[in-house]
Amino acid sequence: MEKKRFSHPLRKEEFVTGPYSDALLVDGCLYVSGQGPVDFATSSFVLGTIEEETHLTIKNLQYLLDQGGMTLDDVIKCTVHLADINDFDRFNAVYETYFTGIRPVRTTVQSGLVKGIKVEIDCIAKKGIA
Repeated sequence: MEKKRFSHPLRKEEFVTGPYSDALLVDGCLYVSGQGPVDFATSSFVLGTIEEETHLTIKNLQYLLDQGGMTLDDVIKCTVHLADINDFDRFNAVYETYFTGIRPVRTTVQSGLVKGIKVEIDCIAKKGIA
C-alpha cells in the first residue's frame, strides 16, 4: 500500500499544529485531516460568523482536494465539528451551496475546538465516483 502525502499549498512550516498529514492518498482514496478557518498565507485563525468560518474551512478543504486531483464532487464522507450545535442550521445553509447533487454522507457533532473557531471539517474523497 502506497501513501502519498499532501500539504496545504500555502502552509508555512512554522504553522504545523501537530504530528499528522494534511491529506493522504491511499489506494485511490484521499483522506483529508480536519480543516478549519485558517488563513495559511498569514498562519492565523480567522474568527468570524459561522457562515464566514464555514466558507473559509471549505475553501481549505478544496485546496487539499485539488492537491490530490479531486474536487468537492468526489467527496464521499465528511465529519463536521461545530463549537455550538445551535449554529447547525446556519452552517447547513452554507454547506449545501458547496455540496450539490448527490451529497456525501456526514456526521455532525458539537465539539470543543481550538483557538475559538466555530467549525472544523474533515473528509474522504475518491476520484471517479461522482
